[in-house]
Amino acid sequence: MTCLPILLSIPHGGREIPPEVRERVCLSAEDLFDDGDACTQEIYDLGRTVATVVKADVARAFVDLNRAPDDLPPANPDGVVKTQTCYGRPVYRPDGMPDRDLIDRLLERYYYPYHGLLRERAGDPGVRLALDCHSMATTAPEIAPDRGEQRPLFCLGNGDGRTCPAEIVEELSSAICRHFECMPGDVWINRPFKGGYITRTHGGGLLPWLQVEMNRSLYLDSQWFMRTTLQVMPGRLRDLRKRFARTLRELSLTAT
Repeated sequence: MTCLPILLSIPHGGREIPPEVRERVCLSAEDLFDDGDACTQEIYDLGRTVATVVKADVARAFVDLNRAPDDLPPANPDGVVKTQTCYGRPVYRPDGMPDRDLIDRLLERYYYPYHGLLRERAGDPGVRLALDCHSMATTAPEIAPDRGEQRPLFCLGNGDGRTCPAEIVEELSSAICRHFECMPGDVWINRPFKGGYITRTHGGGLLPWLQVEMNRSLYLDSQWFMRTTLQVMPGRLRDLRKRFARTLRELSLTAT
């Protein structure tokens, strides 16, 4: 089978604690799970089905690859290197807050290489579309701009048309509805997310970039998810990955 001319970025699926901060951290396993995009590697990583996959193992709670490198605490505790999770949990012990030297080391080891790899892979002439792949909480956390609101099953963000043509967005939305068996009203465009730092920074050129958000209710509902062990039924994740692959196969990217 011919691979699809698509770059998949999965920046928030990692759960690793950097060794540089391991002794400073006060997060529980549940806090770490809740702050990241749980299971997005299992769902979105299509391997050789697509031209390239770029993914991170470092957890979002420690280095958020979808933030600007100067988006730092204390001005923003949910910035590129966080002091609290999106649910307000402190990341570090009071005596373990990272100083500027440690922040710079984290950025040099985890942040800049990820963005460098995105630029390199996006330059491949065989890539015609880039998707930055995420998941979102069913109810927006307090730190979010849509705090407390119920979210759709999917959100597609193209910066109000700046990073990806509307035709591709519409085609992807229709394919999602078919393969995930949902209604057009279940796929929102540019709300609550227009596309984060990755989409805004790497998009806007010749290569279309689009942020994809999947509602975690599709796999963290109690029928598939065991909260006490933080385990999702593998069969459910395989099913979602197959649906995602079938969705992408429908896209017409030859003329992009």
